[in-house]
Amino acid sequence: VQLQASGGGLVQAGGSLRLSCAASGSIISINTMGWYRQAPGKQRELVITITSGGGTNYADSVKGRFTISRDNAKNTVYLHMNVLKPEDTAVYYCNAHLYAWGSGGRFDYWGQGTQVTVSS
Repeated sequence: VQLQASGGGLVQAGGSLRLSCAASGSIISINTMGWYRQAPGKQRELVITITSGGGTNYADSVKGRFTISRDNAKNTVYLHMNVLKPEDTAVYYCNAHLYAWGSGGRFDYWGQGTQVTVSS
């Protein structure tokens, strides 16, 4: 199983970015997909997640600015980031809680991380 993230970059404060993450491999089913981020010197934290049924969970710091969408047919999740702030600067990691062939259960898988930098 691989998670391939894309879409990071440099943006000015107040701008927007969209991140994408596609899961591939011997996947039977995916429960939750989402995004976490890690800023320099800080722990990795939840940004936003979405279940297969469309239920979402947000960090308070991104409510009203970030949204998440998912294409179940493509095993892909999107993070739509608006009104970006310098404090959103971090490496963003996509995550999927899924059941893969031969795994014996549901586990968390992570993408490689994509840098988002917001300049003031």
